[in-house]
Amino acid sequence: MSTHQGRAAGYIYTIQAFLTWGLLPIYWKQLNHIPALEILAHRVFWSLIFVLLFLMWKKQLKLGSIFKNTSSLSSLLLSGLLIGSNWGLYIYAVNSNHIVEASLGYYITPLFNVAFGIIFLRERLSKIQLIAFLLAATAVLYLTVDYGRFPWISIYLAASFGLYGLLKKMCGVEAMPALAIETLTLTPLALGLIIWKGIDGTGHLFTESLSVDFMLIMAGVVTTLPLYWFGLGAKRISLTSVGFMQYIAPTIMLLLGIFMYQEEFPMEKQIAFTFIWLALALYSYSVIQTYRLQKK
Repeated sequence: MSTHQGRAAGYIYTIQAFLTWGLLPIYWKQLNHIPALEILAHRVFWSLIFVLLFLMWKKQLKLGSIFKNTSSLSSLLLSGLLIGSNWGLYIYAVNSNHIVEASLGYYITPLFNVAFGIIFLRERLSKIQLIAFLLAATAVLYLTVDYGRFPWISIYLAASFGLYGLLKKMCGVEAMPALAIETLTLTPLALGLIIWKGIDGTGHLFTESLSVDFMLIMAGVVTTLPLYWFGLGAKRISLTSVGFMQYIAPTIMLLLGIFMYQEEFPMEKQIAFTFIWLALALYSYSVIQTYRLQKK
């Protein structure tokens, strides 16, 4: 494959990943009669099954080296807890009509990434990035005071996903083997809940309809496939391009929340989002400038 073809494939893979993530609310809404915790349990369990089958097919089921590396294993155990709580809260947000608030969380995730870089990796903050942070902090403060409620869904989604990314960067394990360990960490609890729900008679797997069974099982595919696409795409295109495309998913989520699911988007939220978009514009500008300097 030529460099040009590789880059084109990279854009296709990455766009596929972000489009899938943006459209996931539609998927979870089909299961909104099922408690979020039960959906999360199926998402974790079937993700593990799908990842293991995928790694066997690729002949990459070599997890022993990860278990021998105490540092990487500890990071993955913690990242598993973070991504599990992130998935659970996201499903809850979608099915309790908080898609707009969830989209805000994924908009501000890049700014949390910068903050964690400063705190944990001792990266320096440029003046432009500092202004971006102040704008984002102003938006959150404004929402809290004027809207009368701290946007905890947005903040937790952003913070947990930001910390998840940091831990994945530090452990240095490929995406799919890492996801296998992360889901394996959560599977005993997830499988325990599924079995308990089945015995209790309140579970929804194999008790309702074939379509519900299919969607619960396929939760593993819709979770892991975009991660695989993202991994393939990110290797082929620049970090700057990935940075810009990451706004595809929360933009789709925002539009779905407002226009498809008729969620409220009052003036205070519009003002807060405007501050966030200004902050992201400044952040993106700083990323472009840094990228250009590195190329020189």
